[in-house]
This record gives sequence, structure tokens and C-alpha cells, in this order.
Amino acid sequence: MSIIRKRSAAHKAYLPGNVRDNQYILAEFTLTDEMLQRFSGKYSDLKPQKYYDFYQQLSTIFFQLTEDVELKNCQFIANDKLARVRFSQEMHQWQTNQQILFYYNPESHQLKKSFFDGSKRANKICLLFLATGSEIRVNAARFHSRVSQVVQKFCEKIQLDKSDMRLRDHQHLTYDLFAKNKGCTTTQPHKLREIKKRYASQDVQLPTYHSAMSYAVVTLNISNKLLQQVEIDSHSQDPYNPLYTYLTDIFTMAAKHYNLNNGALIANGLVPIVRYSIHEIVSRVGELQMLGYNPEQSPCGIISKWRAGELADSIHFIFVATPENNSEYGFGQFLNQIEQAMQLMAVELEIEPSKEELMVRFHQHIAYNF
Repeated sequence: MSIIRKRSAAHKAYLPGNVRDNQYILAEFTLTDEMLQRFSGKYSDLKPQKYYDFYQQLSTIFFQLTEDVELKNCQFIANDKLARVRFSQEMHQWQTNQQILFYYNPESHQLKKSFFDGSKRANKICLLFLATGSEIRVNAARFHSRVSQVVQKFCEKIQLDKSDMRLRDHQHLTYDLFAKNKGCTTTQPHKLREIKKRYASQDVQLPTYHSAMSYAVVTLNISNKLLQQVEIDSHSQDPYNPLYTYLTDIFTMAAKHYNLNNGALIANGLVPIVRYSIHEIVSRVGELQMLGYNPEQSPCGIISKWRAGELADSIHFIFVATPENNSEYGFGQFLNQIEQAMQLMAVELEIEPSKEELMVRFHQHIAYNF
């Protein structure tokens, strides 16, 4: 094997053959007074649900445009809830006060649906596009291109300045770190190139000014066996402090051992949301744990967030990539470092690979004003 091929192989991540890939794109814009005035015939203060006809008109335009380019899984959202997408063999949507979770199988599920309350004015309107088919990552650039066509025509139809539309392309790979121990014998090599380079290789160009993030979230469910490794005083005001301190110490040790210096441990029952931010942000917003990172800055170090008085169902370990983690080949080596760190944690925590899961979700995001 040549030196070049050896170097390339060293930067590949070999993921289980049953790895799942997802892609969804969000197009968001602010609902302004000017837009309501343009659709004044679809809006009336005299109606109990004064925004219903307005939302219905926009969603009709949206769904018609998606038909023209054969996009089969699209959602119109006007209730200011955060859209999150996950794989499931059964298709359903689950709403909380702040989120809409879409569970679906890209190979078999298709749905077009609107989510809004006709009596309430939303701050933003979101157009959600869910990728379908069996070759999600291979066809990601083509999917992005088709979505862009729809968004451009939608802006023209509703007379919205394109610069007021924000496009967010989310892609992730999900797999059990211990899939091999459960009988999955095949692997898939991935270089995990950044989205911009992958798209450019298929003649899909992104705007010069866009933000990009790559990160991994590893989820560990709390087990009785894990609880038995620390002394928990149920009569204490902070009975689970020893557990979270123990996990933080091991997480920090494993991360630093493999030179991973930009991450977080979340064990407070909140949903971690990682976003690009010029300045580092760690804040709670209702049921969400917001983590803002600027990948171009120096690593922020390891942080931990937990509630010592409550036992979380699961622990989330987050690793955020920096430019140093993005080689000329991609993020493959970065994901390998994460896997090695989590394998070390698994040994320290006496996790049984054949019985327990460590779910790894590797995210790649881009965002830009359309």
C-alpha cells in the first residue's frame, strides 16, 4: 500500500454496517407585519382563528412547490417549536412545549402535514424537508439542491426577500458503538468529509458565507449496575452527586487521554442542543440545554451539567470538532478518537458490550442566509 493510501486509511472511520443516516433541512423566516399585510385577504381579526387561513395559504403554496420537484416528506411548522428528527420503524410525531419530534424511516415513510394554531401568531415559520430513500448520504447534495429550488420559488411566491430566509442542513450518522458485539459483522468506511467539500464534488456550491459545525453526541443509559459503582445516600439533598462526579471524572480522563478538549457532559434531564455561536453559550431554555460553540476559536474545555437531586435516565457526552479535527480527508480520525475515548470509558464503567448500548450520533450541520 502506498504512503498516500495508508494515510487515507488512517483517516477513515469504520462504522457498523447497520449504521443509520439521516438528513433534514430547515428553511426558516420571521413572520412580519408586512407579510401579513400582503396576505390581508387571508387574515382577519374578526375570526376566532384569525391566522388559520393565512397559514393554510402558505402551506398550500409550499406543498404544491414540493410536488413539482417530487419531495415527498415535508412539513409546514408555524408554532415556534424546535423540530428534531430521529429514525424509527414507526412514523409518528410527538410534541412537547418546545419541540416537535419527527420519528420516521427514510426508506418507507412519506408525509406532508402542517403544524400550527390558527389563533396564535408565530414568531417564525419553518419549512421542514425530510430526506427519503436508501442512499441518504450519497444523495445529500442532490437533496439540498432540490430543496433550494423549492425555497427560492417559495420566496418568489410570497414576495419574501431571499436574504430573510435561513437555511439549515442537518445530517447525522447513528450507530451503537458495540454493534459488533451484538452480531453486526460488516463495516462501512467513512472519511466524513465536510459538507462543503462533499457538495462541491457533485457540483453543488454553497455560499461563501456560511457556518459549519461537526460534533458527536454519545448517549449512555443509566443502569442499576452503574448505580452500584458509587455510594448513593437516598436521604441526602444531593444523593446523585457522587454518581455525576464519578462520571465526569472518567469522561474528562478519557477525553483528555485522546486529546479531545472540546466537550460536555449533560446529565440534567434536558435535551442538549448544539449550535454555532460567535461566543460560547451554556444556558438552559426550558426543556433544552443550549450549547453554543464557535469551532474557529480555541477549545472551550470540558464542562458538566447535572442536577444532583435527580437521577437522569441517560447521560449525553458531547464532543465538538475544531479546525484541527478536520484533516484534508475529513473528520474520520476525530470520530475514531471519540470511539477510543468511549471504549476506555466503557472499560472503566464495566459496561457489558453484548448487553448494553453506547449510541453514537455524529452530526454535520451547515447554515446560511438564503
